[in-house]
Amino acid sequence: MVRDFGDGPIEDDDEEGRANARISKIELDERTVVRRSPEVEHERAVAIYDLLEENSFAPAGDEDGGPYELKLRIEENRLLFDISDPERGGNYQIWLAMTPFRRVVRDYFKICESYYDAIKHLNPSQIEAIDMGRRGLHNEGSTLLKERLAGKVDIDFDTARRLFTLICVLHIRG
Repeated sequence: MVRDFGDGPIEDDDEEGRANARISKIELDERTVVRRSPEVEHERAVAIYDLLEENSFAPAGDEDGGPYELKLRIEENRLLFDISDPERGGNYQIWLAMTPFRRVVRDYFKICESYYDAIKHLNPSQIEAIDMGRRGLHNEGSTLLKERLAGKVDIDFDTARRLFTLICVLHIRG
């Protein structure tokens, strides 16, 4: 069974307290990736590790499902969350338009470049100032993702942060 939640609102169910309401496996569609910097590879690996260690993730209306396997990909300027529940055979597809994310992703890339350059050349107080801006943009992107998924997938803020990192990684093209 495939349920496509599209980009419109869906009634949200209270999924609190479900032990299986989590991602157990995640895969990024990286067919278009040519090469990434070591810093980006590190961020990707940490985000995946942290996400799999601790997350809260439940598609709306799936009261007893999980744990879930998630494949993320960008296709035709849309983000696809391809969610499966292998124990019960359920599949869910959630498509989000990428347009609302463009500015924050672009700004996040710019500040990350500044941050990685600063680590090599600037003093700790200057690095800390840039890092505060980087965290602020990361939080903004995470909040936007959480808002865009509202009514489709119930996630906590830390899960949204890690998923936003992975969405940014998917935007890097060679």
